[in-house]
This record gives sequence, C-alpha cells and structure tokens, in this order.
Amino acid sequence: MSDSRYDLRGVSASKDEVHAAIKNLDKGLYPYAFCKVLPDFVAGDKDYCNIMHADTAGTKTSLAYLYWKETGDLSVWKGIAQDSIVMNVDDMACAGCIDDIVLSSTIGRNKSIITGDVIKTLIEACVSFMDEMRSHGVNMHLSGGETADVGDIVRTIDVGYTAFGRLKRKDVIKNDIKAGNVIVGIASYGKAVYETEYNGGMGSNGLTSARHDILKHLYATKYPESYNPSIPDNLVYSGSKSLTDTISIDGKELSIGKLILSPTRTYLPLIQLVFNTLGRSTIDGMIHCTGGAQTKVKKFIQNKHVIKDNLLPIPPLFQMIKEESGTEWKEMYEVFNMGHRLEFYVDQKHADTIIELANRLDMDAQIIGRVEESEENRVTVDTEHGTFSYT
Repeated sequence: MSDSRYDLRGVSASKDEVHAAIKNLDKGLYPYAFCKVLPDFVAGDKDYCNIMHADTAGTKTSLAYLYWKETGDLSVWKGIAQDSIVMNVDDMACAGCIDDIVLSSTIGRNKSIITGDVIKTLIEACVSFMDEMRSHGVNMHLSGGETADVGDIVRTIDVGYTAFGRLKRKDVIKNDIKAGNVIVGIASYGKAVYETEYNGGMGSNGLTSARHDILKHLYATKYPESYNPSIPDNLVYSGSKSLTDTISIDGKELSIGKLILSPTRTYLPLIQLVFNTLGRSTIDGMIHCTGGAQTKVKKFIQNKHVIKDNLLPIPPLFQMIKEESGTEWKEMYEVFNMGHRLEFYVDQKHADTIIELANRLDMDAQIIGRVEESEENRVTVDTEHGTFSYT
C-alpha cells in the first residue's frame, strides 16, 4: 500500500503510523474489544466500565461542501451530522455499548465560506437522528459541544463527535473470535426501514479517493479550498463525472453526488435486536469495517485466519469507483467496505437468526466467511476478481 493512490493523496487506510504511535499505550480492560474499555471512573463500581470514543466525518465534509456550493442544497449536511455520530456509536456498539450514550460535538469551520445555516442544519440533524434512534429503543443524550471559527487551519469544515457510555462489564463484547465461527455480513447499501432513500454504502471511509477518482478535474479550479494542495495534480479530481450526473439503481435515477454522500448507515437498531433476541453471550465478535475495510478484523484476532469467500454483491457505487480509478482490486477491499460494513462472528446455529433480523429491517445479510486457526493473523478475501491475502 506504500505507493497506493490512497497513500499518494495523503491518507491511509491502515493508519500504520498512528498505530505505531499508540502501540505502547494501555489497551484497557479487554484488549481485543472493538473500543478501549476503561474501569468505571464515574461511580467506581467494579461491575461496570466506561467507554469514550471520538471520531469525525473525515473528508466527506469536503464533498458535502462541493455539492452544497454547486446546488445550494443544505440537506447534504444532515448526512454529515449522521456520519460523524455513527462513526462513534456503531464502533461503541461493537464493544457492547448500545444505550444511554452521551454525545458532544466539536465543529471547526472556516467562517468565511461556511455559513451559519450549515451549522444550524448540522445541529438540527443531530437531534433528528437521536429522535429516530430513540424510536428503535436506542437512547442518546446531547451534552453540548464546541463550534470554533478556525479558518487558519481548516480549509472548509471539520465535523466530529465525542461519545461516552457506561455499561456492565458482563455486557462487553470482548472479541474472542474462535476457529469454527462463521461470519455474518450485513449490507452497507440499499434502503433500511429507518432510511429515507437508497444508501450507496460508502460510509465515512475512503471518501478522499472516492471523490477524487469519480469527479471531474474542473472542481479543482472552481474549489481549490476543497482539497489538499500537496496532492499530485494527476490525482486531484481525476474522474469523468459531475456531481449532478445521474445513475440508475433499482429503476430510480440518483445523482452521483448524493450517492457518494449517502449517510453512514447505523446498525444500532439491528444490534439492539440481536442482543435482545440471542443474548450477548452468543456473539464471539463484532467488527465495524471502517478504516482498513475488509482487513479491519486483523487487529482483533489472535492466531486466526479469517476467510471471506462468499461476499455480498459489489454495490454500483464501488463498481463506479473501480472503473473510474483503475485501482487494483486488492486495494479496493482494503480501502472500501465493498458492500458490507458490519460483521458478526458466531456459531453457525445463530447465523440464520441474525440474517432474519437484518432482513426484517430490509437489510441484506448472509454468511460471508469463516474462521480457522493459524500461526499468524491473516485475512483472505476470495472473490470473482481474485484472491487477496492480508497479513
């Protein structure tokens, strides 16, 4: 990946430098849990623990900025609020924290180009998202936040949230992934019952490459503030599409800009259903395929070989990225989720129940692979386009 298109754009799917910087830090109570789990500093109860998580919508905000400037459509910022929340709460859910989550926002903007209407839309969208989740039995609480005018260091806008939760230690999903587990993959694309329109499945990872690989170079001239000027010119908006070009999916015409900007799907309602139906003890692992995409699980296994050889169909958005960019398939699976962004690691006997619960929420799901013993941690992605090994 050292000479990948992703790295050349100044971003990293694997975040090797970040992981090297933090490798000696304490890993918390359960080192393989998806989020760092801390003792209960709030009440000092040894039966409880705390989880705090921080994340942002990443460079997806730059794409929202382009679409808003081109069309005047403020609604794209609603998705950005959801993106930055979901990148926190769904990670926490994979560690078992699913309810009574406290949120605090941190927004840094360039005030000269990001108006107050954008800030208002972001805040209102957060409240709306929390209301929707509450209707599915998942409670969140907004504690406030900070909006700073930092045009000297932020080219457009950065939208982030910090989330905090408290739960019983016995309820933590510790990621004790076992040989013999099957992997149930839950689709990132389509239209779940709690979504208002088709979701392209992008989430909030890989957006730097997605927008540069798909969109025309004219956006570099029109909006130089929308990209990192140190990126090689041939990798800046190097595609053939306009934001308002359309693509037909399931008989409906969707704008390419809106397709890429599809809000990061939350799996909280499904995870709540699975916990309530099967119980947490039946789940050996849960992985949110964010940074690192289909290789994400490598960080949460011990001497295991994860084999993914029955993946869901590749959604149209990722097909478009591949065609526009010419990126190697191996890199595609390491940068983009390619169709599923949540994985349950369970015994075979529980797989059908999880699939049925996902289908109840209008989400595709299937057994996408299995786990075997190994002398080293590795992931194999076996597809019609080749077999790719990651160690």
